Amino acid sequence: VQLQACGGGLVQAGASLRLSCAASGRTFSSRGMGWFRQAPGKVREFVAAISWSGGSTMYADSVKGRFMISSDNAKNTVFLQMNSLKPEDTAIYYCAQGDSTSDSRYEYDYWGKGTLVTVSS
Repeated sequence: VQLQACGGGLVQAGASLRLSCAASGRTFSSRGMGWFRQAPGKVREFVAAISWSGGSTMYADSVKGRFMISSDNAKNTVFLQMNSLKPEDTAIYYCAQGDSTSDSRYEYDYWGKGTLVTVSS
């Protein structure tokens, strides 16, 4: 399985970005996809997750109401729409695939390389 995340960039506080994660190499209709982020000097933390069917989503409290995760099964792609970005959202964002929809990074066994999001104040 290969996961390729893209869409990061440098934006000002209050702006929006849309991250994409394209998956290849394996059919994963029964698996879950997640987004995590890691800021400098901090542990990798959960952001959002979605079941591949799209029927189940979950979010970290810090992004609820601002971020939305979605999927396009036909394109094997998961998206993270990030609105009202804050400087504290600055991090490398990683997409991951696991056996279920989970907020634990230990439940994911495939990871993309990450895309950098920088939010200036």
